[in-house]
Amino acid sequence: MKFISWIQNSRLPRRLLLLLCGAVTTLVFVGAITPTPTLRPVAPEAQLGRVESIEEVAQKIDAAQAQAISELGLEKALPASWETICRRLSLALVGNGLSLEEYRTLEQIPADDRVSWWTDYLLADTRSSNYLSERLARAFVGTHDGQFLLYRRRRFRLWLAEQLQSNVPYDQIVRSMITSEGLWTSNPEVNFLTATFDGGNKNRADPVRLAGRTSRAFLGMRIDCLQCHNDFVGNVQLGSSDAPRKGEQIDFHSLAAYYSSAAIHAPNVFAGVRNDRRKYKATLLGDSDETEIEPNVPFLRDLLPDSGSPREQLAAWVTNPENKAFARAAVNRFWALLFGKPLVNPVDDIPITGPYPAGLEILADDFAKHDYDVKRLIRLIVTTEAFQRDSRIEDEATEVTSKHEESLAVFPMTPLRPEQVAASLLQACRLQMIDDNSSIVSQLERFATVNDFTKAYGDLGEDEFVTQSVTIPQRLLLMNGRFLRERVKENPTANASSQIAMLTRDNQTAINAAYMSVLNRLPTKVESDEFIELLAAKDISRSQAMAGVFWTLLNSTEFLWNH
Repeated sequence: MKFISWIQNSRLPRRLLLLLCGAVTTLVFVGAITPTPTLRPVAPEAQLGRVESIEEVAQKIDAAQAQAISELGLEKALPASWETICRRLSLALVGNGLSLEEYRTLEQIPADDRVSWWTDYLLADTRSSNYLSERLARAFVGTHDGQFLLYRRRRFRLWLAEQLQSNVPYDQIVRSMITSEGLWTSNPEVNFLTATFDGGNKNRADPVRLAGRTSRAFLGMRIDCLQCHNDFVGNVQLGSSDAPRKGEQIDFHSLAAYYSSAAIHAPNVFAGVRNDRRKYKATLLGDSDETEIEPNVPFLRDLLPDSGSPREQLAAWVTNPENKAFARAAVNRFWALLFGKPLVNPVDDIPITGPYPAGLEILADDFAKHDYDVKRLIRLIVTTEAFQRDSRIEDEATEVTSKHEESLAVFPMTPLRPEQVAASLLQACRLQMIDDNSSIVSQLERFATVNDFTKAYGDLGEDEFVTQSVTIPQRLLLMNGRFLRERVKENPTANASSQIAMLTRDNQTAINAAYMSVLNRLPTKVESDEFIELLAAKDISRSQAMAGVFWTLLNSTEFLWNH
């Protein structure tokens, strides 16, 4: 523990630190030295002053959720193993399970420190910012490619990754998008606007689509359903808890009016997006003619500033610390990324007047209080008992029900998203982790495999957190598809199954390595005995037998679910 603390706070040259960490955590696997991932600098000065605060807030969340569980008369699950928690973290932050190399590295860390060490490591890893940027980009700009000349989705995603890696406050990121001007290549945040440009609006932003993005992604509210009519059935509650009111059509169009002036003006196209004086018009319910509508916000209008351009006023209002809808929406989305499902479901439909699940308001308040620090928020969620709880009740006679999962008495089980299945499959079949330091061949293979497999498996697009089970076609794609077949066949230069079969001295070591690679845990005795018998068979080669072990584990429900 003292050594780890010294490493995190050391001011020695980075190369010397890398050599030192590598020397201490070097692993011997079947007589060969395995390269060890090294914790990158994580701004230790900021960490030291926050650990206790994070723990205190986590305890408040634990107490609130424990009370809710107690009121339902439910039994709580015990803490999960470190392997399970670290796998959850890896799936949430980089999109795949642990590699064998990473698993063996974590074994060298003191048991009580493994989860916090792994959290810090992943948050400092560029894989994390790249993966989270794609998840957020789906909410901010969708998944379509848009107009090539006016929109660069990849450029926007890379900009977003840079902001997350540098831990730019979340409210600052959102303000940059809403108020953006200039060229979409040199000012990547402008792509938030140009994602809505199409041939029908003559190089102007689409106010309706931008209002929908703003309401869902930044406020966690489906105000866009008011586009065509008033809310007659009470689905959209506005106002305040003291004076709630039903949403009206004008609420949505007043929000859209903030974006009506964003456009590209000929002939100076290369000046990019600029503001003009275009007024917003819409045909309201019961009218035959368009009505000019002034910009206005749908609630908490006293928070709206008096000065600035329309989009500057909107950005200031959206991110105002007193506008708790903004913090709730962000917290709910990051909770969904870590758990596989949001606290409030759907993720973008949080009632403005409550009631809220236990812990949501505590998280939202802490997020706003600490300057919308995304990395702090993630650490806080990971520290909660809910995240570190097992997905099963110790008493096998107790049936785990939907109430257990909804109240977080157990960690909710969710199927892996398509990109998680693809990346986890690829990583499990490689002994070393695939990251920015991997060969260009490995990185290109990961990019192509994840993209192709995700399309074939069924990309959910923007609706990533819609609950659904693994389908029969998806199972068949795994069992019979070339994606898996190519990665478990005999190939000692690339595939983990062949390398383990060739390098391990005994069958137990081989089975252990397979389980650590695929399921990120050691096998039980029953599991070991079953597969050791397969490896001892004389009618097939050892490499073919290991390919069968990998094929079986990769097609297991345990591999395909977050638990």
